[in-house]
Parts: sequence; C-alpha cells; structure tokens
Amino acid sequence: MASKLLRAVILGPPGSGKGTVCQRIAQNFGLQHLSSGHFLRENIKANTEVGDMAKQYIEKGLLVPDHVITRLMLLELENRRGEHWLLDGFPRTLVQAEALDRLCDLDLVITLNIPFETLKDRLSRRWIHPPSGRVYNLDFNPPHVHGVDDVTGEPLVQQEDDKPEAVAARLRQYKDVAKPVIELYKSRGVLHQFSGTETNKIWPYVYTLFSNKITPVQSKEAY
Repeated sequence: MASKLLRAVILGPPGSGKGTVCQRIAQNFGLQHLSSGHFLRENIKANTEVGDMAKQYIEKGLLVPDHVITRLMLLELENRRGEHWLLDGFPRTLVQAEALDRLCDLDLVITLNIPFETLKDRLSRRWIHPPSGRVYNLDFNPPHVHGVDDVTGEPLVQQEDDKPEAVAARLRQYKDVAKPVIELYKSRGVLHQFSGTETNKIWPYVYTLFSNKITPVQSKEAY
C-alpha cells in the first residue's frame, strides 16, 4: 500500500448521514475528520479574525461567504500537511473547490444520494445542542434524556431550517450549489456515488472503497 497521504472529501445534503459516515471512516482508517462547521464554531469561540468575520454573517442569518470559509479551511489544512484527512462541509461551492485545487489534488470524493422523503423524515427528527454542534436523531441516535444534551445536560433545540416546511428549500439549494462541484470531481474520475436510505447498508461499500486506498487501522469494520 502506498505511503502517500490520502486526501478525501465527503459531499451530501443535510440529513444524509454524512456525520456518521465520517466518524466511521475516521475510526476505521485513522483519517482526521475535518468539519467546516466544527472549525467555524472553534474560531468564533476563540474570537480569531476569520471567526469574527464569519460571526457577522451568521448573526444576520446569512451564509458565510466563500472567501471567509475558504480562508478558514485552507489555514486548517496548511497545519495538517502531514496527515491523512477527510473534509466534511468543504468545498460546498465551485469557488471553494477551485481554491482547494490550488492546495492539493484529491484522491477520493464520495457523495451520498439519499431520497428526498428519507431526508425530510430524518431532519424532522433531528435535534441539536448548538454550543457543541452535537446532533441527535430521535430514531437512531436519541439523547439519554428526551430534549437534553447527554454531555452538558443543557436543552436541545430543533433548528428552524430542520422543520418540514424549510427542508424542501434547503435541499433544493444544496442541489443547485453542489451540482457543479459534483460534476467537476466526476470529470476527474475521483467521484464515487453511494445511494440508499440506510447508512448501515451504504457503509460496507464505503469501507471497501477506502480499503483499496489506505490500510484500515482496525482489522474489522467498526460500527
């Protein structure tokens, strides 16, 4: 197996099970799971220059623009030149993908195709702990105590945009923005698409794909 560092990206709409798949990949293959949402929260909390810029948009209910998120993520990636990594939540747009191109070549891009009805159901069952970004699902990852975060005991909230009427608009927006990114990676031959309604059924195929690129750190598929 080559000792080359693995550079991977995961794409998928809200509710596609991206977070679960990322955790499993990180656990099985020793990749660093680099989440743009996590880095945004960390930078906002630490009052960094880029965190303060992002905060101004978030407080107004606006999407963080390409140049801010790109700057944040490229700084993080610069610090991880010697690690295998898996990007989650970046690149979201073609502009971000082109900026990432200038830093490195990607080996693998996986995209999760989940039916609209499944996404709608999952998101309506999703509750979050905003300070940490921890996500719960009432069906397959419920909190120990209903409505309460397992770690801090603080209340969980349902985001406005996880409510059914907002979900359709979110998914349409994701499709519009993601389409050119998916097409770009498809044209390069690095894109692998996985379809289904259950993460546990998709996972073995993802595991096999990664096994062909990097030696698992665990001898069996960890769930």
